[in-house]
Amino acid sequence: MPDAEGLKEAKQFYTDVPQKTEGFFLKGSNAYDWGMKNRLARIFNPETGRTVMLAFDHGYFQGPTTGLERIDISIMPLVPYADTLMLTRGILRTIIPPSVTKPIVVRASGGSSILKELSNEEIAVDIEDAIRLNVCAMAVQVFIGGEFEKQSIINMTRMVDLGTRYGIPTLAVTAVGKQMARDARYFRLATRICAELGAHYIKTYYVEDGFETVTAACPVPIVIAGGKKIPELDALKMAYNAVQQGASGVDMGRNIFQSEAPVAMIQAVRAVVHENETPEKAYELYQTLKNEMGK
Repeated sequence: MPDAEGLKEAKQFYTDVPQKTEGFFLKGSNAYDWGMKNRLARIFNPETGRTVMLAFDHGYFQGPTTGLERIDISIMPLVPYADTLMLTRGILRTIIPPSVTKPIVVRASGGSSILKELSNEEIAVDIEDAIRLNVCAMAVQVFIGGEFEKQSIINMTRMVDLGTRYGIPTLAVTAVGKQMARDARYFRLATRICAELGAHYIKTYYVEDGFETVTAACPVPIVIAGGKKIPELDALKMAYNAVQQGASGVDMGRNIFQSEAPVAMIQAVRAVVHENETPEKAYELYQTLKNEMGK
């Protein structure tokens, strides 16, 4: 206990300077508790309000996807350039060094493989394990219109309740079945349902026609999925259009780690997301970095 003798009387109260109350920078997030906000501020860059998430959780239902056969070799060189890592707890514990300080979004739902009905998922990670792993968010797949739609929604709401108790955000990941239309109307429905039921931010797909209505109608941040591998310039155009139309970043996997030059590609994506670089300029950066790495 400090010795009370010799203490100087406090004088600097700055009575003429009102205390500042900072509003939180992220859409729809101002009413959250401090821990929740702090985790979101690690996922999203407070200066830009955006994030470049690197997704490599595909193995939880696809097994060793092309480009993810050896995560220690293919993904670890990309980690310094990502804002956030999205992965399974198995890969986190076995591959990612604890010295890595990037925020972690752990895949928290699962249960089916590509050989079965994918929408038949349940919560696959206990909240206590998420706390042990010091994660910044938990990702749950939601299958609006899928065979097990209700079950997937309840998975998400249970994760929201558990996460809120401990200040850990829930990322709702909207899944699209083979028979579902990938249009703005569907994504407005899927993202709004997730937000209304408590998801703290949402991962969904970009559509060329009407995507700005998807982000406008969703009261929490949206990050776009990269989807299947497309040419690098096209992927950069997709990322650019998405953030210009209201997305708060990207959660890309295959369009980065299946690129001819993954390290160059993730830096080009960062230029688009955080610096508002045009796709053409970002592609020039990609080509330059690719050529330099090839020397």
